[in-house]
Amino acid sequence: MSGNREYKSDVFSMLLEEPENALEIYNGLNNSDYKDAGMVKIMTLESGFSLTIRNDASFIIGSEINFYEHQASYNPNMALRHLVYFSRTIEKDLKGKNIFANRKITIPTPHFVVFYNGTEVRPEVEIQRLSEHFEKKTDEPEIDLVCTVYNICKGNNSGLLEKCPVLSEYMYFVERVRYRVSCEEELEQAIGNAIDDCISEGILADFLRRRRDEVTKSIMIDMRHETILEIEKQVARDEGIKVGREEGREEGEDNLLNIVLRLKSGADADILLKEGYSESTISKAKKIISV
Repeated sequence: MSGNREYKSDVFSMLLEEPENALEIYNGLNNSDYKDAGMVKIMTLESGFSLTIRNDASFIIGSEINFYEHQASYNPNMALRHLVYFSRTIEKDLKGKNIFANRKITIPTPHFVVFYNGTEVRPEVEIQRLSEHFEKKTDEPEIDLVCTVYNICKGNNSGLLEKCPVLSEYMYFVERVRYRVSCEEELEQAIGNAIDDCISEGILADFLRRRRDEVTKSIMIDMRHETILEIEKQVARDEGIKVGREEGREEGEDNLLNIVLRLKSGADADILLKEGYSESTISKAKKIISV
């Protein structure tokens, strides 16, 4: 799989493309009670930070810009990623404006939120800060960004999920997909059955009927991506054990990703062997491509 992805939205982002859903979650997080979805201005920004490209969910309400994203696998770099999302969005917003003029230019107040729905056990609420990534720590960072991560897995943040039926139904749908995939060999059929289950139960029914093909293809890509991540982690662990150092884990990931891309572009396995890549790593790369 290369850096280009056929569908540039995940299911969560698709849901938040609809202003009513974005407003519902905004109200739930902020204890507000806005009714008019017309006040929501949906923003889109393509951004690639892994093997997929996501159309991350962002929208403006009044003078606030909100960046909402979901995680199927825990990632400690969300504050850093949101810095890039924010910078790119503001860069687009500033086009045509003269930042060198003697008049102060204002920008929307940003808020950064992640909804975690992975299988790893995580706290109910976590805070990630940009300043945590600084190589040289400081008590007074001159720039910072605060990202709040909400765990929406079963048994967590029940109050928020009660206030946001779309979040609750989204999580139910994710659990149903995982269950069906664990029971059936054919991925596309499992996803189709999960969609049928939810429609029959009235879970995101209208949304799933309207965007069934997009949802199916998006989940297939995401499930394959999750498989790649798990293989990457295992290769990294194996490499780390061999050399007994953190550098070994990083090198294992780099080699695997490089081989995947080389094979996808038509490179021959024998050439890779001659270049010094191990047969086992090439085999794992082939397995990723065949997923």
